Amino acid sequence: MAATQPSQKDPNSIAEIFKKMDYGPAPEADNVVQAWLQDHKRSFGHFIDNKWVIPEGRKTYETKNPSTGEVLASTIQGEKADVDLAVASACKAYETWSKTPGHVRARHLYSIARHVQKHMRLFSVLESMDNGKPFRETRDADIPTVVRHFYHHAGWAQLMDMEMRGWKSVGVVGGIVPWNFPLMLLTWKVAPALAMGNTVVLKPATYTRLSALLLAEVCAEAGLPPGVFNVVTGNGAFGSLLACHPDVDKVAFTGSTQVGQTLRRVLAGTGKKLSLELGGKSPVVVFESSDLDSAVEGIVDAIWFNQGQVCSAGSKLLVQEPVMEELVNKLKERLTHFRVGNSLQKNIDMGALVDQSQYRTVVEYVEEARREGAEVYQPSGVPQVGCFYPPTLITNVQTVSRVVQEEIFGPVLVVLPFRTAKEAIALANNTNYGLGGSVWTEKISLALEMALNIKAGTVWVNCHNMFDAAAGFGGYKESGYGRDGGKEGLFEYTRPAWEERARPEVGDIDYKTFGATLAARPTITNNSSTDITTDGVTLPSIDRTYKMYYGGAQKRPDAPYARPVMGPNGKVLAHVGEGNRKDIRNAVEVAHKAAPGWGKRAAHNRAQIVYYMAENLELRRQEVAQRICSMTGQKLEAGLQEVDLAIQRLFHWGAYCDKYGGTVQETTLYGCTVKIHEPVGVIGIACPDEYPLLGFVSLFAPAVIRGNCIVILPSEKYPLSALDLYQVFDTSDLPGGVVNIITGDRDHLTKYLTEHQDIQSVWYFGSAEGSKFVEYTSAVNVKRTWVNYGLSRNWADREQGQGEEFLYHAIQCKNIWIPMGDIFAN
Repeated sequence: MAATQPSQKDPNSIAEIFKKMDYGPAPEADNVVQAWLQDHKRSFGHFIDNKWVIPEGRKTYETKNPSTGEVLASTIQGEKADVDLAVASACKAYETWSKTPGHVRARHLYSIARHVQKHMRLFSVLESMDNGKPFRETRDADIPTVVRHFYHHAGWAQLMDMEMRGWKSVGVVGGIVPWNFPLMLLTWKVAPALAMGNTVVLKPATYTRLSALLLAEVCAEAGLPPGVFNVVTGNGAFGSLLACHPDVDKVAFTGSTQVGQTLRRVLAGTGKKLSLELGGKSPVVVFESSDLDSAVEGIVDAIWFNQGQVCSAGSKLLVQEPVMEELVNKLKERLTHFRVGNSLQKNIDMGALVDQSQYRTVVEYVEEARREGAEVYQPSGVPQVGCFYPPTLITNVQTVSRVVQEEIFGPVLVVLPFRTAKEAIALANNTNYGLGGSVWTEKISLALEMALNIKAGTVWVNCHNMFDAAAGFGGYKESGYGRDGGKEGLFEYTRPAWEERARPEVGDIDYKTFGATLAARPTITNNSSTDITTDGVTLPSIDRTYKMYYGGAQKRPDAPYARPVMGPNGKVLAHVGEGNRKDIRNAVEVAHKAAPGWGKRAAHNRAQIVYYMAENLELRRQEVAQRICSMTGQKLEAGLQEVDLAIQRLFHWGAYCDKYGGTVQETTLYGCTVKIHEPVGVIGIACPDEYPLLGFVSLFAPAVIRGNCIVILPSEKYPLSALDLYQVFDTSDLPGGVVNIITGDRDHLTKYLTEHQDIQSVWYFGSAEGSKFVEYTSAVNVKRTWVNYGLSRNWADREQGQGEEFLYHAIQCKNIWIPMGDIFAN
């Protein structure tokens, strides 16, 4: 029988035609943008008080289209006088805007949303031309999100009196936003700020100023009162002028971690609020139980959306070993069909990088990886004119490589294998950042457990880069603090109603010598005030030296030094250990050992322990009250009142153990978005001298009930009341390492708490100078801070001593996005 000849493929068959087909051009017209630019003669000033302001003698900056190099318009480089003018306008407007009823503010925000919708195509095309991102992204993602935020926050303005009872507006907000989402990130700050009754002066990024100026013009068209929203343009130094202006009460920043650290330092000790949404190195964790084809498309959206110029870009791909090779091959195949081109072409997948400087940065990272022996895969077909860089896949990398550890902010994906879920958690958290991440698996229990263990502010399940106004977005660790969106984001633009902004006058501080101290020297003090008489013989009391308390046990201080605790009569009551750097180190180590177990304990169990503390404290009510009086000179009645208030406060925070865990966010996702209130981690706390027992309890209790472990410095002057709680803790089933007490000089020990790289937050209630030191030094690892700027508070008052702000500082919000679609496809 003759062999069968292979059939010839029909070149005209549909299958063969599809293989040869190419996409034709599908450009979006730019006529409306060109007309708007021409209306302004392609020259823009600041927008202040609902008017265009073009001061004389200013330098200009040319805004270019990254896809073509075309000059779109010139904008001015502002100077200090321009900041002064804009802030003065915002201050004047604040006097009336902050008193405007919530319903009226809601109407204004609603009007802005409507007017942005009316000009949606203008915004979409302009944003694409100004930034270089694909038009389909601005049309389908950026501008709809902008509109959603204004609508959503119109609702919060309406509900502020009820839902934010006990909070008030901050004042004038200085907003500084980056170039990757020029309009969307601007809106994330402007909408909640205006909703809560603040006014805003905003500085857009140097590269991308036009959409911010257009929005300001549209807000005026929508009827927003003059001075409520102002836009000023300038370079990075100009942004610092805005942030440092004495009449700016809050700075909201999105940008690089390095600039965020600089802002933290320059604003230290000024009394201004600061929120930072910084960089990221977000992991994408793909398990063998995932739908690999869906994962491929999700990875594409995670890293190559907006050319990888996304703070939450999924730039670190972790793949379970059995499917590693298959997934990488699928990604390479997918990239052969990737389309890179002009941002206004509606059929492209990726546009141009924002500027040549960003292009050079990406090239430098990739070439360094090549030199280290990594395998770099890049498809062909990238335009040669414009800031275009190919989507890049890098394998065979080490966990310590720069491309693995650092934020590249470009279309570059690195891939690493893992074997077990625990290894995946370790690799995912092996970063200084903690902004976002995603988990890919069809096993929902595995997905949720992974999401809870990834240290990031947002974790997506089987999706990535989903955003909505109802869910706060922000980071852990060096990705910053504060949230944009959701009710959690409103706290960034409010302060407790009883509190006025602190304006401390602190000069220069020598940060190297701050907190320096010497051990106590001998003094003659008429000996002890507690001599005893036995059988008619007066005997000196036995010397009492309190030890440190950490790891659930009393410990001698590292150095054999002690400090006397003096009574009001000048006599020595007792001695306490003089703590140092090593004592802080030891306490932090045991706190971190205790943290995983304490954070995972059932909230009900934590509540029982706190109630037990109250019970055991009451058994020693008289003794503890007398101790307070012996130190402070108060009458016994006042001491008893302080003990009773401390017991009430323990009950208050015990009640909150299982009542502040989070909520389900009502986002536009077809699925479930769950907000979890997670512990901050290990918190360092420096207590005030006022109310030595009540102040101590008021600070440690809200921290530990939310699952944190603490290293706490009791009152420097009156420490004995806190030390009397050793036995309360020991008899209340509190696990060792949850509460760790170090005595000594407050500022000396605060220095080491703040400098410690493994403390996640510092609460400081001391001097204005100490507050400035804490805020300045915290910039090293972007730890959260809560300081009093040297101002006292009434710890006996319910609002000041147990308000919601204590819970705000004791938790960090994580949003877990879980899409659905097994039954209905939306």
